[in-house]
Amino acid sequence: MSLYTAVLTLILVMDPLGNIPLFISVLKGFDPKRQNFIIIREAIIAFVILILFLFFGGAILHGLNITTPALYISGGIILFLITIRMIFPVEERRTTEKFQGEPFIVPLAVPLTAGPSALATVLLFATQEPEKMHLWFLAICIAFAIFIIIMLGSRFLMRILGERGLIAMERLMGMVLTTVAVQMFLQGVKLYLNM
Repeated sequence: MSLYTAVLTLILVMDPLGNIPLFISVLKGFDPKRQNFIIIREAIIAFVILILFLFFGGAILHGLNITTPALYISGGIILFLITIRMIFPVEERRTTEKFQGEPFIVPLAVPLTAGPSALATVLLFATQEPEKMHLWFLAICIAFAIFIIIMLGSRFLMRILGERGLIAMERLMGMVLTTVAVQMFLQGVKLYLNM
């Protein structure tokens, strides 16, 4: 897998365009400067979580005796379920719980940014080609830089595209991501059959 493919996959699974309405809803009670600070802080927390999974996820999997094919298959299934929700959203997907005070870690960092699909993707990177760890680290850095830029421009994008435009973009991203999920699943089955 190339750096470009890894970055694109991470951006798709973090789904910044689909998260814009949710971020705006959670942060609407704060002034723009504070919103930007919260977005950057939560993105950094999510980044640290993904980096921890990148470097220590393999040891966790080994300790739990989880094989690479099982990781591929489960990652593919999780990713597929998430993409189905992106393409055919359920109404509660767009609603958020009411939080008192400033959001911290939940829900912006986890699960909206570093969600199950992003964690599974990073684990797959680390276990599939561990010799390319520096490449996966760079991919996460680039993906998060793009994610932060999109989220900081979320109010502008919301005005330009509107909620319908963002939904259309999210569904398009979901369709692309569906093929990634199916490929992940098939790769797991292939590895299992070769064992």
